[in-house]
Amino acid sequence: MNNLKMYTKGLNFYYGDFHALIDIDLPIEANKVTALIGPSGCGKSTFLRTLNRMNDIIPGTKVEGKVVLDDFNIYQKNTDIVDIRRRVGLVFQESNPFPKSLFDNVAYGLRINGERNRVILRERVEESLKSAAIWEEVKDRLDDSAIDLSGGQQQRLCIARALAVKPEVLLMDEPASALDPIATQKIEELIFQLKKDYTIVIVTHNMQQAARISDKTGFFYLGKLIEFGETDQIFTNPRLKKTEDYVTGRFG
Repeated sequence: MNNLKMYTKGLNFYYGDFHALIDIDLPIEANKVTALIGPSGCGKSTFLRTLNRMNDIIPGTKVEGKVVLDDFNIYQKNTDIVDIRRRVGLVFQESNPFPKSLFDNVAYGLRINGERNRVILRERVEESLKSAAIWEEVKDRLDDSAIDLSGGQQQRLCIARALAVKPEVLLMDEPASALDPIATQKIEELIFQLKKDYTIVIVTHNMQQAARISDKTGFFYLGKLIEFGETDQIFTNPRLKKTEDYVTGRFG
């Protein structure tokens, strides 16, 4: 597996005394979609947020083990966390556009990173909106408030915002769970397109969605990674009975 973009080794995570992630070893291959499945509260979203140190903002948390991005352990001392979060973007479950114009939403991260050139900002905003498959719908209303978009459009706008700073890895925490079937299909088609240029890790409760869009799947249960493998194998020929029971709907 020399195509690794990231991996975790012996990853443990604690909320205070609660041991939320237990010895997670998980490889994340470049330009693949890795889906994380499992029942609510099993550690999927916590794991996702360890990949760009988003859990750091929660008081009383503790991390042990490694999260390695391109041979660099992102938890080693003196790590530039802002740079890590630029390289590893995160799209949340609920679309969270800022109460600003569409243009300012997408340009936000670029400006935070010091970009002031208006021509470059315009180019990157257009490029990001095209990458997020929403340019044609919004190109004539870039000065309108992002709050006026539909839910599905807002989520694609948030994806464009994440793409604008040119991350290498895109984390998605149930990006379609609040959307209708048509908007969900657009997000799934978008993910399929994006993996040409990005490494994607997605948390989903939707088994069919995981089966449709991912190359690799990890099954989490009670803070442990129970089974990991090719998506087809996990869904059609899981090695463990607990995995089979979950993917066939016997529990969860």
